[in-house]
Amino acid sequence: MQALVTGGGGFLGLYIVEQLVARSDKVRVLCRGDYPRLGELGVECVAGDVRDAQAVARACAGVDTVFHVAAVSGIWGPWSHYYTINTQGTENVIAGCRQHGVRRLVYTSSPSVIYDGRDQRGSNESLPYPQKYLCHYPHSKALAERAVLAANGQEGLATTALRPHLIWGPRDNHLIPRLVARARSGRLRRVGRGDNRVSMSYVENAAHAHLLAADRLAPGSPPAGQAYFINEPEPVNLWRWIDELLTLSGLPPVRKVISSRAAYAAGAVLEAVYTAARLPGEPPMTRFLAQQLGGTHFYDTSKAIRDFGYAPLVSVAEGMHRLEPELKRLAQQP
Repeated sequence: MQALVTGGGGFLGLYIVEQLVARSDKVRVLCRGDYPRLGELGVECVAGDVRDAQAVARACAGVDTVFHVAAVSGIWGPWSHYYTINTQGTENVIAGCRQHGVRRLVYTSSPSVIYDGRDQRGSNESLPYPQKYLCHYPHSKALAERAVLAANGQEGLATTALRPHLIWGPRDNHLIPRLVARARSGRLRRVGRGDNRVSMSYVENAAHAHLLAADRLAPGSPPAGQAYFINEPEPVNLWRWIDELLTLSGLPPVRKVISSRAAYAAGAVLEAVYTAARLPGEPPMTRFLAQQLGGTHFYDTSKAIRDFGYAPLVSVAEGMHRLEPELKRLAQQP
């Protein structure tokens, strides 16, 4: 495989790069920063931003497979920020693939693209896109996913979209550090009754799914033009899992509680205040975040198992063991 990984220096992207290198595929990375680990791996690094159509097109030259992982995530910020990176950036990747005859495009999507605010229990890929979104991130990602799937079959390009849920593991620079920081500051509150279950994707498993999908992807193949949920077979109790993370960090479990209804109402008020006053940063609670923390959302991976043989490489227990040293370092940071 001659592969391009956009965002290959990021959390998930780097694991995809490592797994490609481990099996001797030729790898090029499009990224904005300098990442020492990529140098250690000996991959070709191309400096560029997915918002730059010409840079993206140059990076697509001479490869047969593109893993489009680069994106901006978050629960707050201007629409233009999410749209230009997540949606228009993806459109640039599609255009680059078509210009240079790339055969396969694997897009990293998210289950949030079909999240309508209601509990989702064992849901599959038949769920429709909702009519509205409470957050710019899922909206921009949904537009991008639809563009990727619509491009399937155009000029010999086969496309697929993977929706890993709650990616976690060592080297995470977003979810785990923020969680530990909130717990250390005493600002972490359990939302709801604490019995909500969610799907999770250990990062190495999510990366492995990308390689499996790419290997099976071809015009007319089962993955072509399809979206897939990617996560561990069984959901976890979210707040029990968070307490386990905190215990491994040497921190006490979450004691403070707020009801789901109160958290949603607080999120609505804070969104209005931050918008009206143009306050910097992001609100400590939003409506979308309240729904994610207090609701149940887990997904059926039968389609991925059937179409490209998805199976986790690392168990949740083993993943927690691998993450423990990093949790302890985070808890001790000043």
